[in-house]
Amino acid sequence: MNSRVTLGLAGLFLVGAIFAGYWGLTLSRQPTAAPLAPAESATSAAPQQTIAVEDPTRHPVVVLLRDVAPFEHITAADVALEKLAIVPAGSLTRLDQAVGRTTWRALTAGSWLNEESFEAGSKLARMIRPDERALAVAVDEVINAGGQLTPGDYVDVLLFLRMDANNPQPSAQLVIPALRVLGVGDQLGLTNDGQPASPARSAEDPIKQEQSRTSARTVLLAVPEALLSRLMLATQAGVLRLAVRSADEKRLSRYWAGEAAAPANLASANRELIQFNQLAMTSPPKPVATGIAAPRKSSVEVIRGNEITQQTP
Repeated sequence: MNSRVTLGLAGLFLVGAIFAGYWGLTLSRQPTAAPLAPAESATSAAPQQTIAVEDPTRHPVVVLLRDVAPFEHITAADVALEKLAIVPAGSLTRLDQAVGRTTWRALTAGSWLNEESFEAGSKLARMIRPDERALAVAVDEVINAGGQLTPGDYVDVLLFLRMDANNPQPSAQLVIPALRVLGVGDQLGLTNDGQPASPARSAEDPIKQEQSRTSARTVLLAVPEALLSRLMLATQAGVLRLAVRSADEKRLSRYWAGEAAAPANLASANRELIQFNQLAMTSPPKPVATGIAAPRKSSVEVIRGNEITQQTP
């Protein structure tokens, strides 16, 4: 009886072992889903690729890639297009507008190019308009408004005439009002394209710049062409003073806006200035003699302010 039970249990275990082995073999032969993961990731990554779209708010500007010396031809390797949100006024927007052209002055790398980059003339010549002239006036610390003048200020030119043999009465008067200061010593303002005419200074230079401005011996003035000879005559006739005008007049902003002040300055100067013969300290022109002889009478010269008259007693 025990032997039969033992044989039955052995057979049962054998059947269970065979079933377990078959089940394990079946599971090992089933395909795995793991290799599908890279394909799925590649498929999902494909739609994420984006195409670069140009920003419509940025516009091309021609910029120099290297320093260019005067009278040097611009080549295609010297320039590139940069996309800027704010385009400088008058700047070139295509490479063919610059390639092959010759510069008249030195240009630094990183500068944007415009038509003025290829025009002749110094920085001082590009600080004035066609109807203006740049004239240097000798100054000292007193004439130079205590050494406080800076480029961009507006000044009135005053003249003091001392009393001497040719000028019986001293006088002080306004020669030309509202002249723009272009430079003080070696310090210049802005050119007509808005670029600084003087080279950029380091952070250690403000003290030297202040000393140079205080000790300047020349001041550059933008003089209307019609008033140029008048200012030259005044510089030789007496002592000049430069009186600074208030910045609240907004003359500089109106100048950059294109307003012309020469006609107004000329009219004001004509009203307030004494006659040229008096400014030159010469006698008034004598009347032309006629064919009829007139009896000579002694006369007395009478001076009333800026007027000189001849009166017969």
